[in-house]
Amino acid sequence: MGFEKEASSSSYGLDYVPREDKEASSSSYGLDSVPREDTPLLSKSRPLSSQTKTFANIFIAIVGAGVLGLPYTFKRTGWVLGSLMLFAVAILTYHCMMLLVHTRRKLDSLHGFSKIASFGDLGFAVCGSFGRAAVDAMIVLSQAGFCISYLIFIANTLAHVFNSSSVNSILGLTPKSLYIWGCFPFQLGLNSIPTLTHLAPLSIFADVVDIGAMGVVMVEDVLIFLKQRPALRAFGGFSVFFYGLGVAVYAFEGIGMVLPLESEAKDKDKFGKVLALSMAFISVMYGGFGALGYFAFGEETKDIITTNLGQGLLSILVQLGLCVNLFFTFPLMMNPVYEVMERRFSDGAYCLWLRWVAVLGVILVALMVPNFADFLSLVGSSVCCVLAFVLPSLFHLIVFKDQLSRKGKALDVAILVLGLVFGVSGTWSSLLEIVSPTA
Repeated sequence: MGFEKEASSSSYGLDYVPREDKEASSSSYGLDSVPREDTPLLSKSRPLSSQTKTFANIFIAIVGAGVLGLPYTFKRTGWVLGSLMLFAVAILTYHCMMLLVHTRRKLDSLHGFSKIASFGDLGFAVCGSFGRAAVDAMIVLSQAGFCISYLIFIANTLAHVFNSSSVNSILGLTPKSLYIWGCFPFQLGLNSIPTLTHLAPLSIFADVVDIGAMGVVMVEDVLIFLKQRPALRAFGGFSVFFYGLGVAVYAFEGIGMVLPLESEAKDKDKFGKVLALSMAFISVMYGGFGALGYFAFGEETKDIITTNLGQGLLSILVQLGLCVNLFFTFPLMMNPVYEVMERRFSDGAYCLWLRWVAVLGVILVALMVPNFADFLSLVGSSVCCVLAFVLPSLFHLIVFKDQLSRKGKALDVAILVLGLVFGVSGTWSSLLEIVSPTA
């Protein structure tokens, strides 16, 4: 799992100024772009990607840390309701991804050649500076949110592996706080590196390890379920609907990648079919992982499913491997945040103190969030809903307003309104869970 390749999307691409002599923005997919969180990690050169490579890139872009919270979410929502929400979110996300593709193609046809390389470019083309500012804000919040979830995962996992449940304090700090602060100086160093090109292969390695880890966890789940057969429930009630929806949206958040991926596809006419196949495959994989995790542990399912595993050597290696990969993915995921901050506060120049302030802010928020899955729901319900549903439908409606039928306009408006309703309701529900956890 690329652990939230939920990628940057803001860009300078529509400034109509040649940028070949500059290092590529982390949120733009220029001619000489270096691998960042919005560039296809398996193909960073100009040769266009085959359908197979495009499928692999989409998988890397979408599959992330959210999958580890799915079993706990199924515990809260029930496995049938959780599965239905996953598939519904997958279909809606696919539709909105294609809205962005169609909107970009329409604008490109007006200019005769492409100057829209990213989500942020599209926002600028449709709504000017306000559009780019909106995308920038959502990118900063979502990318920082992903990194916060990384730290929570790392700290909780290390505390589970190395500290017994009876240990409540070490040097006056809880084990979780100690491990988060332990990451701080190392992350200051990693995030001080101006160019992170050489860290990109670690992101690919993370996907390989994560897929293997998912396989190990699912096999363990099956074996445990056959032995224990805990009591299960199919539906958890309406009160947890928005909570589960937030986690599902988080798990599928990769919409910032769709425009760069479509740009590099060799057969663009078949990009929609490849994207649909990828989303279907990921949906089935997510559903199986979430259901098997809940089936194995029932009401004992924890917010990070790996902490339900025993203390055997294989289990410990899986958990530590995930921690190492997230640790080194952290600076890659923060790079879009730095691109936006440095563009707005230091004229696009590298600024060490801005980076250090951002890392400190992420650390402080991670210390205050008690539960991994609750935080996934919060990020998914808030900024991810806006990025995935509200902005794509809004941009499509604005660009195609004179060509859409009443049914087409109604569909765009419905998605926009649903995105806002889901975002507000899910954010409120997630905040209540964080403040007063019930499970």
